Amino acid sequence: MKSDNQSCFWDSPKDFILLGISDRPWLELPLFVVLLVSYVLAMLGNISIILVSHLDAQLHSPMYIFLSHLSFLDLCYTTTTVPQMLVNMGSSQKTISYGGCTVQYAIFHWLGGTECIVLAAMALDRYVAICEPLRYAIIMHRRLCQQLVATAWLSGFGNSLVQVILTVRLPFCGRQVLNNFFCEVPAMIKLSCADTTVNDTTLAVLVAFFVLVPLALILLSYGFIARAVMRIQSSRAWHKAFGTCSSHLLVVSLFYLPAIYMYLQPPSSYSQEQGKFISLFYSIITPTLNPFIYTLRNKDVKGALGRLMARAGRLCGR
Repeated sequence: MKSDNQSCFWDSPKDFILLGISDRPWLELPLFVVLLVSYVLAMLGNISIILVSHLDAQLHSPMYIFLSHLSFLDLCYTTTTVPQMLVNMGSSQKTISYGGCTVQYAIFHWLGGTECIVLAAMALDRYVAICEPLRYAIIMHRRLCQQLVATAWLSGFGNSLVQVILTVRLPFCGRQVLNNFFCEVPAMIKLSCADTTVNDTTLAVLVAFFVLVPLALILLSYGFIARAVMRIQSSRAWHKAFGTCSSHLLVVSLFYLPAIYMYLQPPSSYSQEQGKFISLFYSIITPTLNPFIYTLRNKDVKGALGRLMARAGRLCGR
């Protein structure tokens, strides 16, 4: 009996089959086109924000340090998942190797944990800018921003490391069909043939730390911001404060709402059919929309993009 359990434990599949929408073949071509266009837009939009944040001296403030890291995270998010999805949709063999699957969900959850902390840091920046404007430069100094960003990346890595260590130990007993577009920890837990109580509990604790705690801090920050804004007499200043916060609030909503739906339920009761489309939303749609949300609603970014394009035009004209 012991040897049977051991063989079951170590008998990991060489490949996983990612079903995606193979049960709806008529949707594959339209979705392929949507993913390809979205990926190109996500790459162009996020690379543009990273470039202007680093090249334009007017965007060297803390807000744009965080924004450039958010864009880099979104760039990595899409690159981790979308190319594999496009290859699978264009092929009859919709597979990913066991090692490739492990690397994919490891990076994906590293980026996800990091983004939670970065979004919270951006809310802190907006709180200090609006509620403590005279002390903004003293509080949000460059070293603090670097420390917050480093904390975000290290915390996200710790989150991923714990989940990977627990997930690679799961036996699958010959099961290899993942009803998803890419590899993700809840889908892997659902596929396992062993008792996943430890995995479920650990995931719940990590979700509480990386989703609920940052979200609570964001909501608390905006509660103080709302109270401060209500005291502003000038309509121009009121609109400026609303403009700087609305973009961040919209990005927070696009990121946190799907994450809450996906991760605030036990993976054992997780619906793969619904989950795979939610995963598709926050792995490609959200990273594609983020740069446009910040660009369309932010005069500083639009001005910096204009100056960058004018500079590029002058260089090309020489």
